Amino acid sequence: MDAQKSTSALREAFDTVAGGYDGPALRFFPESARHLASVLGLRGDEQVLDVATGTGHAALALARCLPRGRVTGVDFSSGMLEQARRKASTEDVRNVEFLERDMQALGFQSGAFDAATCAFGIFFVEDMDAQLSHIADAVRSGGQVAITCFQESYFHPLKELMVRRLADHGVQPPTQAWLRIANEAGCRELFERAGLRDVRVEQRNLGYFLADEREWWDVIWNAGFRRLVSQLPPAEQDRFRQEHLREVAALSTPNGIWLDIGVLFTVGVTP
Repeated sequence: MDAQKSTSALREAFDTVAGGYDGPALRFFPESARHLASVLGLRGDEQVLDVATGTGHAALALARCLPRGRVTGVDFSSGMLEQARRKASTEDVRNVEFLERDMQALGFQSGAFDAATCAFGIFFVEDMDAQLSHIADAVRSGGQVAITCFQESYFHPLKELMVRRLADHGVQPPTQAWLRIANEAGCRELFERAGLRDVRVEQRNLGYFLADEREWWDVIWNAGFRRLVSQLPPAEQDRFRQEHLREVAALSTPNGIWLDIGVLFTVGVTP
């Protein structure tokens, strides 16, 4: 698949899941967004860019830290942006705007922002080095750039069970390019190759107990795995779902089913 078709397919996938992206099964998104905002140590008057903003978790968390500043959130998914704008209106957050733009062509002047973030987004681009440099170019000298990404073991062991069960049905996951930055050393290397300095990486587990196996299906269906499952014909999808959820239900404890979510927060300073 060429780059243009790949981008279109990814945009369509995010438009499709937008309605369920803020469900309780995915509550690590707002929690990680709040922590991302805190690690920047903002004064409160900055202009901040949030790249691949999705439904606006990070942008809204940042906006609340900026009583005299403003956040610009960009995403290529109109479905995601619709949810972001709705939340901003409902929560009466006025110092944020959302623009429909591809993160590979941001279109801002160099140094236009005091800081930039990209939460769980940079690994969707094949050339992550170029993408991080592109984001950093929009930040003034001495400003901060921060990203969040998953550690390699995220969603263990549920994700591994899902992948093995899909393989039984003839579906293989795509190349795992994101593994390059699924550890502290990889994140540091990415930032240093982009010319960022004073790099710091924080590891944090944001895991929690799911109520039951149906909540795990909500994660699958709304957090990026739907494209894999959708490769199966409808009848086989249903059989896969029943088989997989039975094995996940077997992991239940009195507290529920543990969802392990290791997250890496990486921050660097522009030269």
